[in-house]
Amino acid sequence: MPLGFEPYKIKAVESIPLTTRAQREKYLRQAHYNLFSLKARNVTIDLLTDSGTGAMSQMQWSAMMRGDESYAGAQSFFNFERSVREITGMHHVIPTHQGRAAENLLFSALVEPGQLVPNNTHFDTTEANVRHKGGVALNLPCREAHDPDSRAPFKGNMDWRGLDRLLREQGRERVPLVMVTVTNNSVGGQPVSLANLRRVREVCDRHGVPLYLDAARYAENCWFIKHRERGQAKRPLLEIARELFGLAHGATMSAKKDGLVNIGGFLATRSKQVARKVTEVMVVIEGFRTYGGLAGRDLEALAVGLREGLEESWLDCRIGQVERLAKKLDDAGVPVQLPAGGHAVFIDAARFAPHVPPLQFPGQSLSCALYLEGGVRTSEIGSVMFASRDEQSGEELPAPMELVRLAVPRRVYTDNHLDYVAQVVIAVHKRRAELRGLRLSYAPQKLRHFLAHFKPI
Repeated sequence: MPLGFEPYKIKAVESIPLTTRAQREKYLRQAHYNLFSLKARNVTIDLLTDSGTGAMSQMQWSAMMRGDESYAGAQSFFNFERSVREITGMHHVIPTHQGRAAENLLFSALVEPGQLVPNNTHFDTTEANVRHKGGVALNLPCREAHDPDSRAPFKGNMDWRGLDRLLREQGRERVPLVMVTVTNNSVGGQPVSLANLRRVREVCDRHGVPLYLDAARYAENCWFIKHRERGQAKRPLLEIARELFGLAHGATMSAKKDGLVNIGGFLATRSKQVARKVTEVMVVIEGFRTYGGLAGRDLEALAVGLREGLEESWLDCRIGQVERLAKKLDDAGVPVQLPAGGHAVFIDAARFAPHVPPLQFPGQSLSCALYLEGGVRTSEIGSVMFASRDEQSGEELPAPMELVRLAVPRRVYTDNHLDYVAQVVIAVHKRRAELRGLRLSYAPQKLRHFLAHFKPI
């Protein structure tokens, strides 16, 4: 039974910055209408990301004092390794400073130019790392993933039939691995079912292709499996997690999410050959294999955080917060992705502001409006982040969905804070006809959403 309150006490507090609308107008202009360029001291409620923005527990802080800062063979590594092995069942564990470093290592070992990497939906850094190695990132989401009216419980699933067709047509030589992102961030933080993952594994086995997970939010995915998938309700979350990882040959993880730490990640694999290749690359770009770019104290905090991230009372609270925020917005007529995902509420910016064309970036426009209204920082997941280009004409093509993500940091904000967020969103929704599009005035070639400049149209 859900507790109805946060299953923790607050031991330290941090003041929240308060600004005027006139100040926010100035700060937004100085940031070139890119919320990544705002100074955190000018943000009231920061929902830009849930990556590394959470609050650590007293057990994590105390564990940091045990940090063994030896360059090689530190005890902190073995404590971290034990936690990863207990959860994933994978023997070879390589620490990294964050998830994109794990992706870089994996694709450096497995992907060659021209090869295809299918995924239910790549997130931004995963896709960028595939492309960086000369590969082609293919998305194979299930049919319901892009249907805002669907209430399917597992909209993060992979189109396993489409995967089977792809592997029959292209062959093992062109597909070095398959990835599944749990939960599927780019389609609204939606979960993947065990049944779907079993199907994907069967397809992979049939064609001799290894299956890897992007496991940044695996604990939230396990919670959804327990509460939404038939036959799973009485199983402990750790048992579900072991089955989830048991269906994969390996996994990358940004532990800044469900590892409940501010920095850290890992690559885990069952393959001795892959582990050896990855380690050889790692020593060049990340550090020795027993620290991987992390301090010993960070490894200790992560060893504890991985276990805490699977505590059911904590996940009840976290996912309940997200569900309540989504319901408040839905009840007020704000178009949001339903059912709610695990880590964030996703506003459908295309329906919120249908008068703003996709290539005038309705999601970015809405994000700016939310900051102006109440100092709430969010992120766009739409045609700024995921636009593509027509291979023939070079014309820019809009993303499949125009979303604004309200990512809730772990153990940071109370329901009162999120009630304030709802008030801000609803106020902007009432004046949504006033929203205007933006145009790019500067954009880098890769991951442009981090550094781009915009101007209002």
